[in-house]
Parts: sequence; structure tokens; C-alpha cells
Amino acid sequence: MPFRPVSPEKLSSAVVRQVEELILRGILQPGKRLPPERELAERLCVSRPSLRDAIAQLQDAGLLTAKPGAGVFVANVLGSAFSPALAALFSRHDEAAMDYLAFRRDMEGLAAERAARLGSDTDLAVVTAVFRKMETAHDTQSAEDEAALDAQFHMSIIEASHNVVMLHMMRSMYELLRSGVFYNRQIMFKQQTKRAVLLDQHRAIHDALIARDAAGAREAVEAHLTYVERALLDQQRAARHEDVARQRLDQELDG
Repeated sequence: MPFRPVSPEKLSSAVVRQVEELILRGILQPGKRLPPERELAERLCVSRPSLRDAIAQLQDAGLLTAKPGAGVFVANVLGSAFSPALAALFSRHDEAAMDYLAFRRDMEGLAAERAARLGSDTDLAVVTAVFRKMETAHDTQSAEDEAALDAQFHMSIIEASHNVVMLHMMRSMYELLRSGVFYNRQIMFKQQTKRAVLLDQHRAIHDALIARDAAGAREAVEAHLTYVERALLDQQRAARHEDVARQRLDQELDG
């Protein structure tokens, strides 16, 4: 017969599974500090020895890391997605930025479509909350905040799509974007005309999601990222033209 005795699960194993699920779903993010041991044991309703056992297992698995005198933190599991050498290579070649935007257009279009169909009302409420912050940053002329919220807005859509593989892959991609590996996106948010256009594009994405218009949400994301791609190409072309113009000026001054 295929039946085997049922053994009760160790409390530490249950804790390990819960923390793993929180990391997998993107709720516990890299760098997040866990509550102090006593508080966490009380929240989980387990003994402190069971909690220590679970934390040790998670550290061995590379998911948690302890910092003496500071506490226990979620490990930077995204750090290994792209090697420093590859990230540096991306930064030196313009085609990488174009490929990055094309990749985002495909992935985020799909994520928006899924979020409109599968996201809960609470998921979409998070998207709305981030978008309202974008509107506030726009009204207060805070280009830096608006650029930061741009990434947060797009990540909230990916989270609402409920695909954990896409979530962690895109979170890793956004870390490179924040660090300016592909391009300096803050440049666009410092130009008033472009900022207004970008806000309207984000509003179109938001409104389609709230209406649960899957096709409309995907189209709005694709239109937005096509605009970003065109703006980036214009920036690169303008930089090349400026370089040529400076050479001509130098020639005239020397002559």
C-alpha cells in the first residue's frame, strides 16, 4: 500500500516555510530587517529555540543574513542576477538600453494584462496609492521623487500580476535601472514637457487597470515604453550632435 505514517511538522520547519513564502512573494524584500527575536517568536507563536533553528536554516540557504549588533536581514538575493562585469558592459553600449526597453515593453505589457485580470481590489488599491504619490510629486515639482515613484508604480503592477518569477526577475532589472546602468531616467523627469506627458501616460495605465481593461492596460504600457524609447534615442542623438557642434566651434576658434 502507498500510505506512510503522518508525522507532525517541526515548528522550525513551519517558520522556514512561512519566511520563504514571504520572500518568494516579494513581501519581505532584500535588506529588510526582521523584528527582534522575542517579538518575532511571539508573532509566530513559537519558542525562541525553534525560531533560532529556523533562522539558522534560512541563513544556511542564503536567504537571511545576520549582522552583529544590528539584527537579521533578508539577504540581497537579487545581487547575483547580473554580475558587475555584465552590468558594466550594459552601461557602455547604447544597444543594451534599447534591448532593455524592448524587454520591459514585452514583460510589463503582459504584467499589466495579468494585473487587470487577476489582481485583487487591494492590489489595484496599491497601484492607485503609488500613482497618487506620483501626482503629488509632479505638483510639487519634485523630479527626483517622481522618477523614484515611476519605478515603484511599475513594480506595483508587476506585483499585482501574481507571477513570482516575473516579480523577482523584474525587481532585479529595476535595481540596474535605479543605479543608472541603462540610462539616466531622471533626465526626462527634469523636463517639464516630458514630465506632463509621462504623468498622463501613467494615468492611462492606471485608469485601464482600475477599469480591469486588460487589453487597454497592455496597450497603455506599450505606448508609454515606446515613448520612453523614442525620448532616449532623441537624447542620444542630441548628445552626438552637440559633440559635433563643439568640434566645429573649436575649429572656428582655432582658425
